[in-house]
Amino acid sequence: MPKVLIADELSERAIDIFRNRGIEVDFKPGLKPEAQMAIIGDYDGLAIRSATKVTAAMLQAATSLKVVGRAGIGVDNVDIPAATARGIVVMNTPHGNTITTAEHAIALLFATARQIPAADRSTQDGKWEKSRFMGVELTGKTLGLFGCGNIGSIVAERALGLRMRVLAFDPFLSDDRARDLGVEKADFDTVLARADFITLHTPMTDQTRGMINTAALAKCKPGVRIVNCARGGLVVEEDLAAALESGHVAGAAFDVFVVEPAKTNPLFGKPNFIATPHLGASTEEAQENVALQVAEQMSDYLLTGAVSNALNMPSITAEDAPKLRPYMDLAARLGSFAGQLTETGLRKVTLTYRGQVAALNTRPLTAIALEGLLKPMVDSVNLVNAPLVARERGIEVIEISSEDIEQYQATITVGVETDRRSRSASGAIFGGEPRLVQMHDARMEAELKGSMLFVRNADKPGFIGRLGAALGDAGVNIANFHLGRAAGDGSAVALVQLDGECPPTMVETLRALPDVLTVRALKFD
Repeated sequence: MPKVLIADELSERAIDIFRNRGIEVDFKPGLKPEAQMAIIGDYDGLAIRSATKVTAAMLQAATSLKVVGRAGIGVDNVDIPAATARGIVVMNTPHGNTITTAEHAIALLFATARQIPAADRSTQDGKWEKSRFMGVELTGKTLGLFGCGNIGSIVAERALGLRMRVLAFDPFLSDDRARDLGVEKADFDTVLARADFITLHTPMTDQTRGMINTAALAKCKPGVRIVNCARGGLVVEEDLAAALESGHVAGAAFDVFVVEPAKTNPLFGKPNFIATPHLGASTEEAQENVALQVAEQMSDYLLTGAVSNALNMPSITAEDAPKLRPYMDLAARLGSFAGQLTETGLRKVTLTYRGQVAALNTRPLTAIALEGLLKPMVDSVNLVNAPLVARERGIEVIEISSEDIEQYQATITVGVETDRRSRSASGAIFGGEPRLVQMHDARMEAELKGSMLFVRNADKPGFIGRLGAALGDAGVNIANFHLGRAAGDGSAVALVQLDGECPPTMVETLRALPDVLTVRALKFD
């Protein structure tokens, strides 16, 4: 039975989800890091919010951990590269708080347009400064969106409902999606120049860090108002503080800051600046939603292998998981077969999916094929980090899909190109079981299972007898024997499945036989 540790405060309904699905769960929020590390090795899953820091040291101690689930969108508290290296899937819940965060951005638009917090304080202090708090309408104004993904698109819809015009800068926003939303795509400088209000909805990357700085602010209209409910650091706080002081920026409202908790900040006390303490996701509905969502996602992964909202692995839906399972096995065995036959530097891998398998989500198949391929060459490669390992080693990975059906209903081909040669292995599913159906230029049908010998030889009479005799003399029993004849070069291929392990000296004994070209001992889990 899988076992999950809930290390931060999570809804009781989330705990019930784990238990109702047959997962053992311990609810232990508030433990010190040392106490967490002392017990984490007992768990298959770790559910967190933002309080628990999932460091490389903790992951090193998490010897059984398979998945970390973050109830929320931000994963700054998880060492994702360390988790990836150890084959631990990291999930978040990016959609559970989208509406809540978008509504908070809209609330801050109203607040800065009408100076509501300052007007409230003034009125409750017994003043009646009606003329001091002259505001502006949102209707008819232009909203500039930086980022039009899950949250930005909701803000756009709400703004259009308020009769605003919406410009969007987002390199990933397609023309069709922009038309569907009713927004106008524009480049970075155009949004700055035309917007009366700006809201930020981009992730924090090297490209977006400090994107709103002195130079960007100088391109804005005088009197622009800026809202940031996305990430602290997208705006250079000192530069915005100066623009608020000068009056070039008429107002700003931030829910996020470079340093949090933000006890002090260059923006605090500046004219018409509004601050909230990272409340974007702080509604009862959002907190409940992300807790339930992470419990469902983690349960799906631990029980069925379905992967949702993973940050370091391709997603596999609960519907796709059973369909993919036989092909995952086939891809893993083909990758392992090709990897064990690869002797020199690997330059390129081509994964070809034909027939029915091409209609499925093939990214997990590529990942598991790469894992099998790289295992003979790389320590600690796994399903999660295999694509990254390939990329770091400069191995080009190409995926080709075609739903055209040829000889088989579905085939997977793993092609490898090394410094010396190219080789490929194709497989199909027979009766629910994976089979090798072609080895480069030689057709055959073979299981890739247990201990095996791969032998390539000159296709001459008497060779099979000599091979069988050599195995018999060594006391090695043949479980299955598969033959294929190569096209055009006068060679043949034998795949011999053995009962038990291959004796250490067997390979050298077979290499000494006449007409042998290649011998390799293979092992399949």
